[in-house]
Amino acid sequence: MSHDTHEEVHITPYKTYYIILGLLLVLTAITVGVTLIHLGTFSVAVALFVATIKGSLVLLYFMHLKFDNKLFLALVAIVFAVYTAVIAITFIDYLSR
Repeated sequence: MSHDTHEEVHITPYKTYYIILGLLLVLTAITVGVTLIHLGTFSVAVALFVATIKGSLVLLYFMHLKFDNKLFLALVAIVFAVYTAVIAITFIDYLSR
């Protein structure tokens, strides 16, 4: 059975995965390190920011979103925009109490 579409297959080298794994481990260490430093209300913001970066790396490389159809990237961008809005509203509510 032949396929009519000729999609480009992208093969990511193992070295890239090891670099992303290293970055994820460093970001995890940063998240743990932030809990040891008293930053007040900013500690949660830093932890969420680092979690967003880690989630982006997983989406882009391990879930191959970087090399997939750009429509999926746009949909994920919309989800991140909603996520950012919800977090911002939560912080505004928390800081106004």
